[in-house]
Amino acid sequence: MMFAVGTKDFKTIATHGGRTRRFLVYRAAAGAEPVETGRIELGEGEVLHLCGDGRPHPIDVAQVVITGSSGAGFLAHMRRRGIEPVTTMESDPVQAIRYWFAGVVRPAPEPEHPHEHHDGDGQP
Repeated sequence: MMFAVGTKDFKTIATHGGRTRRFLVYRAAAGAEPVETGRIELGEGEVLHLCGDGRPHPIDVAQVVITGSSGAGFLAHMRRRGIEPVTTMESDPVQAIRYWFAGVVRPAPEPEHPHEHHDGDGQP
C-alpha cells in the first residue's frame, strides 16, 4: 500500500494538507516497517488546494494521504480522487503510518480558520 505524507521539511508532518508542496512517499504493509520510496515536490499551481479533481496529479500514486490539520474540502477532494485522507496530531511520518495500521491515529483538530474557498473546482 502506498502512503503520501505531507511534510514541510522532509522530516515531520506538515499542517494544512491542501497547501502542502512536499510529500514523502512510503510503501507499507501491516506488520512491516514503512519504507520511503520517493518524494513529491509540487509547484505552486499543483498544490491540492488549487488542483481540480479531473486531471492526473502526482499524489495519485498514494492510496492514503496523511497530513496535519486539513479542512473538510481537502478531505472531500481526496476521497473524490479515491485516496483515503488522514489527519493526525503525530509529527513523525513513520509513526503515523504505524498508527494507521494499528487503527489508533489521533486525528488533528479541524483548522481554526476556514480555508476551503472552493470545493476542488480549480477556482480560487
